[in-house]
Amino acid sequence: MSEFRSALRNPWWIPPILGGVPDVEPRLISLLGLVALALFFEQYDNSMLTAALKHIAADLEMPEKDLGSFLAMVKLGAVPAFLIVPFADRIGRRRVFLAGVLLFSLGTLATAFTQTALQFVLAQTVTRTFMLTASAVAFVIVTEEFPALHRGWAIGMLGALAACGNGLGAALFAAVDVLPYGWRALYVIGLVPLFLAPLLRRRVPETHRFRHHRAAALAQGDDAGVLAGWYRPLLDLARRYPGRALAIALVGGLMAVGESAVFQFTAYFVLTVHGWSPGEFALMFIIGGAVGIIGNIVAGRIGDRVGRRAVGFTFLALFPLFAWTFYHGPGWMLPIAWSLFVFCNTAGGVVVRAFSTELFPTSYRGTSAAWLSLVQTLGWALGLALVSLVGGEIAAATSWISTVVLVAAVALLGLPETYQQELEAISRDPDDPAVAPTPSLP
Repeated sequence: MSEFRSALRNPWWIPPILGGVPDVEPRLISLLGLVALALFFEQYDNSMLTAALKHIAADLEMPEKDLGSFLAMVKLGAVPAFLIVPFADRIGRRRVFLAGVLLFSLGTLATAFTQTALQFVLAQTVTRTFMLTASAVAFVIVTEEFPALHRGWAIGMLGALAACGNGLGAALFAAVDVLPYGWRALYVIGLVPLFLAPLLRRRVPETHRFRHHRAAALAQGDDAGVLAGWYRPLLDLARRYPGRALAIALVGGLMAVGESAVFQFTAYFVLTVHGWSPGEFALMFIIGGAVGIIGNIVAGRIGDRVGRRAVGFTFLALFPLFAWTFYHGPGWMLPIAWSLFVFCNTAGGVVVRAFSTELFPTSYRGTSAAWLSLVQTLGWALGLALVSLVGGEIAAATSWISTVVLVAAVALLGLPETYQQELEAISRDPDDPAVAPTPSLP
């Protein structure tokens, strides 16, 4: 693939800090950029709930003791994504991805006009559903299109580029006290993906693997309608891969419990306990976060060379240590600890994402991504609810809850290794019409 090297010196939208581009086809780099652009704004919206929490709570009269419960309800709003994403295994990845992007953009805009805590929760509930829909399918698209040698890099780069949306959110949050309408203006900006929809519709094609799978399925007489057959991947996933599905649930769910408690209250903690200004938090978020998101790339590249399990275990096991340092260490340690636990979280997340899509066949790869999203959603909600149930100071509660990530790290070692193997070899299933080798696959 040396013919690709000169054309693929980093495009302008991949910062040098994220490393170089491997030797893959230019069309794949273009696809990665387009999918990442959509998820950039998905992460932007997600960051608002963390950065602007203090302002939202004050404006909508949310008592501090109920914040965990309110946020848990918002996170649970993504549960319906588990029922939507399997449509990607029936009608295609592209259609579901585009619909998710359009609808989470509209939901973000609607959030800006909410007037009560209940309205805010309902708007964010719907938005969260389609945010996770778009995100889950995006990782499936990248997993299916990139070659085995660089699949981990692609998954990591998608995560890193998307995470940059958090940086934009933090930068704009620094001006929250001077923006017209305050935190509401930040949510209006989330409408941008709506204007990107025509570009995404033209430039994001259906994946080779899904086209091949669907053609093979139709040739064998599988012509069930969308509504009649959308549930079939859910049943097949549970029947054919119960062990893998349960292991993914354990790892992803426990990781979500710990990370949600730690991340959600970072801005609230530094603004209220340490007396920081929004600008100071934004500076830490952007600079420390820039270091932290490199974990996506590090985990992806190392995972492509030495294996997913060792990389995932190492970074997940370190996460609680740095979370404890953030909430209990001296003030000067806050930016350092922030960078380190973001790094560990993003690195571990790349590995979990990779396993959730690599371990299953094309016929229900979208469903497996939805399964991970469901257990993560439940874990996020449980982690936030535990903050309220544990009670006491937020710092103590979040630190103790973060230790469950250690259990996730150990559970991850029980998954089969997937690096440097083509997807068909990892998930070979004689009953799946898509497993036959085909020259059209990348």
